[in-house]
Parts: sequence; C-alpha cells; structure tokens
Amino acid sequence: MKTLQGIISRSVDNANIQFDAFSYITSNMANFNTNGYKGKRFEIYMNENGRLDGSIRTDTSNGPIYNTKRPLDIAINGPGYIPVTKKDGKLAFTRDGSLAVNAEGMLVTTDGAIVGDGIKIPPVYQKIKIEKDGTVIINTKDLEEKIVGKIPLVTFNNPEGLKCIENNMLLATEESGKPIMLTEHTNIKQGSLERSNVSVYSSVNDVLRINGSLISSVKLIKVIDEFYRQSVNLRQ
Repeated sequence: MKTLQGIISRSVDNANIQFDAFSYITSNMANFNTNGYKGKRFEIYMNENGRLDGSIRTDTSNGPIYNTKRPLDIAINGPGYIPVTKKDGKLAFTRDGSLAVNAEGMLVTTDGAIVGDGIKIPPVYQKIKIEKDGTVIINTKDLEEKIVGKIPLVTFNNPEGLKCIENNMLLATEESGKPIMLTEHTNIKQGSLERSNVSVYSSVNDVLRINGSLISSVKLIKVIDEFYRQSVNLRQ
C-alpha cells in the first residue's frame, strides 16, 4: 500500500509491535529477583510488505547460583525442571527450588505444590541431606540415615515451548513435548538457589534502543498524518 492511509496504518502496526517488545523487556526486569526465572525476548523482524512482526523466545540458560545455607533450598545446576502437583491437581514444573514442609509433613514449593510424587518428611529428625541426584536423606534421633524419597528432575525436547503460569510455574504443551525423566544426574545443589538469568545491563540497553525506535515511529506517524490532513484540505 502506497497511499498515505496505508503508510499510517503500517507505521501504527509497527509501533504496536515495538510496544510488545518493550513489555517483555520490562517483564524481565520485574522478575530479576525471581528464583529460576528465564528471560523472554521478543525478536522483531520485517515482513516482505514492510510491516514488522515478532516472535517470543525464551532464554533457557542457567542463572547464577548463590548459597543460602538453608537445607531445604536446592538449585538446579544444569538442565531440568522439578515436577510438582498443584493444589488443583494439575501437573506443573518449576526451577524455583525454595522448598518447605507443610503441615502434613510433605515437601512442597513456596505456594504449597507437592514435590514429585510426594516426599514425606518425619516430624522429628536431626539433619536433612539432599544428594546431587535428588535423594532425600534424614538423620534420625539415633543418627541413623534414612532415605525418605527422591526429588525428580525432568527435561523437555523443546523447553522454550513450556507455558508460563502463575507462581513461577510452567506447564507442558504440544510444542514443548512430554516430560522426560532424568534418571542419572548430579544437577541438584543443596543449600543454594538459582537466580534469574536476566541481565539488567542488557535489559537497560534494550529499553533505550526500543524507546528510541518508538519515538521515531511516533514522529513519523505525526508527520504523515499532517501531510494527509493538508492534502484533504487542498481538495476542499
């Protein structure tokens, strides 16, 4: 379309795409302190008709791991997601390893989702140890070691296809494929948590770049709109 109306329409659509990209950048920055959060980016490209379009990509790389010294905190140092059963019975997945024990003695996430198939922690124990493969061991009052369960890890053929939901959880989709159990691994680190993999410096740079592009797009729309208004007045 080479009419002024067509140019304005294309410019407005392109500005809206840039606003979409801006929203994902700000969402990343808002989740900078969210355990295990994976940054999203909105990749913008131009179609043959000159209109911008975009696709959502997820950075599934590991975030930095920091020590908490809390025995029920675990970080996933490598690939993998913890399968959990939400309160509504749905199966979800997370990399947030900030765990706790509920009133029934079950190992749960911060929002009360049950870890794995259910790991029962005795009400009285001297020490709890979580091995690198997820095996949960307690020391009884007699200092005897007892295995009470194992925290499972799963992977996906396409982790970018996982659907984000509330409480830092993910759902499997047709795009992600079904969960694949990790049978042998050493990816769990006790007393630690994984930070988000969002880079504040990159995010600020992206904000400045998108902001400059949006300002240019809005100015262009105003100029073209003024041309269109003047052309209409000339016809009259």
